[in-house]
Amino acid sequence: MIVLRSSRVVLPSGERAATVHVDGGKIQAVAGFGEVPEGAACFDYGSAAIMPGVVDAHVHINEPGRTDWEGFDTITRAAAAGGTTTLVDMPLNSIPPTTTMAGLEAKRAAARGRVWVDVAFWGGAVPGNLADLAPMVEAGVRGFKCFLCPSGVDEFGHLTAGEIPAFMRELKRLGSTLLVHAELPGPLEAAAEAVAAADPTRYRTFLASRPRAAENEAIALVASLSEAIGCPTHVVHLSSSDALETVSRAAARAPFSAETCPHYLVLAAEEIPDKATPFKCCPPIRERSNRDALWDAVRDGTLCQVVSDHSPSPPGLKALEQGDFMTAWGGISSAQLSLSNTWTEARKRGATLSDITRWMCERPARLAGLPHKGRIAVGQDADFVVLDPDASFEVAPANLYHRHPLSPYIGRVLHGLVKATWLRGQQIFPDLPARPVGQLL
Repeated sequence: MIVLRSSRVVLPSGERAATVHVDGGKIQAVAGFGEVPEGAACFDYGSAAIMPGVVDAHVHINEPGRTDWEGFDTITRAAAAGGTTTLVDMPLNSIPPTTTMAGLEAKRAAARGRVWVDVAFWGGAVPGNLADLAPMVEAGVRGFKCFLCPSGVDEFGHLTAGEIPAFMRELKRLGSTLLVHAELPGPLEAAAEAVAAADPTRYRTFLASRPRAAENEAIALVASLSEAIGCPTHVVHLSSSDALETVSRAAARAPFSAETCPHYLVLAAEEIPDKATPFKCCPPIRERSNRDALWDAVRDGTLCQVVSDHSPSPPGLKALEQGDFMTAWGGISSAQLSLSNTWTEARKRGATLSDITRWMCERPARLAGLPHKGRIAVGQDADFVVLDPDASFEVAPANLYHRHPLSPYIGRVLHGLVKATWLRGQQIFPDLPARPVGQLL
């Protein structure tokens, strides 16, 4: 048996001094600070906080097929360094995508024996694969993501408004969830035409090309369908605060939810320099006032969780030399920094580590159907992050484990230093084990 203890253990009931007893990879007891069983190895972390390991339910790993963008080895090392113990992989940007059993098996084959944290998989809902959903649910896929506009990669097509109901009815039957990239092509196409002659190196040009209307109308569409059909539906990476009322209303009537990401909670359009393409993502980072409204929605539960949407690419795809926002790949590489980024801004707004645990551990685990993750409680997997919430560090490329140390956060000073990460009772950071110990869930 091993014991972890601290004066700040973040439990479902709140923070308190405690010891956490671990055996067989599971939490066996949560006891008083002085209750250390005879013969147990005790890891005393003083006043550093012991929290559940982060569950990042929105990560693009891209392997196989685009391993030069990111791969299982590099992203799971980065996750461990950032306090994340479970990743849920998105179904696109790999070749093949996770839209068939063959695609799922290719993913698992690429990941097997090469993951340093636990990894689960989302599937994809694309035109023509309705019959593929049931066998993938049976095989353990946690839910299915769709796009309502072009995804950016040819092998992952988007659903039209007319195709969505059939997928919702099937997923309801299967007891699964539909995840939605919510932007409609009509407003996007009109906006792109309107800015066609504008300077592509100006951030405001890109922002105008991804208008709130595309997101707002898409969320309204899937909310109405979720209410009518009763399919559990989750909007990924919500960025437009205009849509929050729709989310709140739908969540009261249907199994409907939405998430946001650290870049929407930390960054603001007014602060993004021209030509700074590492800041490009879709939907885009919007204005300060929008950021404040998103924070209000996270605090009151309208937005149920905060996940990274780690979407990496090689530097060449970011058009760094040209600074062209319109041709650069849209995605932010940030999984390792997700916890510290969110905490840095949250602490300014009066949030607590218990709030962070709810947003980044408990609720993502619930969405992905991982009942043994996300909480420090008896019977749970012994997954922990030990965080010094007051310590700060400067983000530097040399300290990033992502395949490409390209990030809009380079040079920023963040609070919340990860001192240790534990996976099922084994420490995986700062020292990696002799071999990968992550499991495919």
